[in-house]
Amino acid sequence: MDITKAKTFEERMDILNETVAPFTERAAHNDLERKFPFDNFKELKAINYPALTIPKEYGGAGISLSELLRYQEAISRADGSTGLSIGWHMGIVQDLGETNKWDESVLVALFDDIKARGALINNCATEKQTGSPTRGGKPSTTARKVGGSWVIDGRKSFTSMAPVLDYFNVTAVIEETGEVGHFLVPRSAEGVAIDETWDSVAMTGTGSHDLVLTGVQVEESALVEISVPGKKQPAGWLLHIPACYLGIAQAAQDYAIRFAQDYSPNSLNGPIIELPNVKQKIGQIELELQRARHFLYSVAKQWDESDEQQRSHMAAELGAVKVAVTNSAVDIVDLAMRVAGAHSLSEKSPLQRYYRDVRAGLHNPPMEDMLIPSLADFAIGKAKAKQTVK
Repeated sequence: MDITKAKTFEERMDILNETVAPFTERAAHNDLERKFPFDNFKELKAINYPALTIPKEYGGAGISLSELLRYQEAISRADGSTGLSIGWHMGIVQDLGETNKWDESVLVALFDDIKARGALINNCATEKQTGSPTRGGKPSTTARKVGGSWVIDGRKSFTSMAPVLDYFNVTAVIEETGEVGHFLVPRSAEGVAIDETWDSVAMTGTGSHDLVLTGVQVEESALVEISVPGKKQPAGWLLHIPACYLGIAQAAQDYAIRFAQDYSPNSLNGPIIELPNVKQKIGQIELELQRARHFLYSVAKQWDESDEQQRSHMAAELGAVKVAVTNSAVDIVDLAMRVAGAHSLSEKSPLQRYYRDVRAGLHNPPMEDMLIPSLADFAIGKAKAKQTVK
C-alpha cells in the first residue's frame, strides 16, 4: 500500500490506521525497555508515509496542514514518541515545499531520496550551552570554509529520531562572517556520530540523542540557508506538536472509559462508569478534547486558506494553539488518571506513560513563558490600532 497514491483522505486514513494498529502494544514494551521503535518507522516507510507532504509538483501528495495534523494525531494516539518524531520530518518537508527557501537542486535531491527510500530529516539546532534556539542564542557549533567545502564541528542535543535519520539540518556559526548558517549534513558524512545520551523519562522512544560533528566535511552547496537567531517567521507546520499531545490525550480518554466500563469493585453493583463522579470526569475530558480539537483545526484551516502575507501575521494564533492544546492535554491525562485511581500508577497501565509523555509538550516550542508576554503585546497592539482609527 502506497499512501501517496490513495485518492481520498478516507483512503489514506484507513491505510494509516491499519499501519499504526500494532504501535500501541509496542509502545509499552519499548518504553519499559527504553528501545527506539525501529519497527514503527519501517512500517511507516513501507506505506511511503514520509513522502506524503512532498508537494505534488515534486511527485508527492502535497497534503494540507489540516490533513497532516489528522494523521499525526492518529499516530500519536497509538504511540506518542513515534508521532512526535515523524512529525518533525513531515512538517519540515511540508515547510520546504511551501517556502522554496532552499536551492531547487538541493530540494529535488532530498525529495527524490525521500520518495525512493523513505529518507528522514530533522532540524538540529539545540545545544546545551545555548538552550532552545527560539530564545535567540547563537550556536557554538562552527563551520569554516576550506577550499570548496565546509568543515563543521560541534554537538547538538535533542536530535529526535537520531537512530534513523538520514539528514541533519545543522545550525552553525560561519567563522568567516559570524552569520548562522543551516547546513544539510548527510548521515554518511565522515565525522558524524551519535552519542546515545537520551535518558528522559518522557518520550523515551524519540531517541533524541546528541549529534556529534567532528571535522565533518560537506560540499559548498550544503549551506542551504542563513538565519537570524530568534527571528523566525510563523511556521504552521509546528502545529504537529500540539497534534501529537492531542493524540496522547485522546488515548488517555479511550483507556479511562474502557477501565471505567470494566472495573467493578465488590462494593458496587456494577462498573464504576455508572458513578456520577466518574461521569463528571469523563465529561470534563470530552469538553477539553472538543475545545482543544476545534482550536487546533480552526487555526490549521486558517493557515491552509491564507496566503504568504496573511500567514506572516499568524504568530499569535499559532503560539496560542500550541500552548492551549498542550495544557489541555496535560489536564485530560490527569483527569483520566483520576478515573483509574491508583491503578493508573501501575507500570502495566498506559496512563503513567501518557502522563510522562504529555508533559514533554510543555517544553516544546513555543514555551508558555515566552508566548504569554507576546500575546499581551499582540492584544495591546490591536487595542492601540483601534484607538488610532477612532
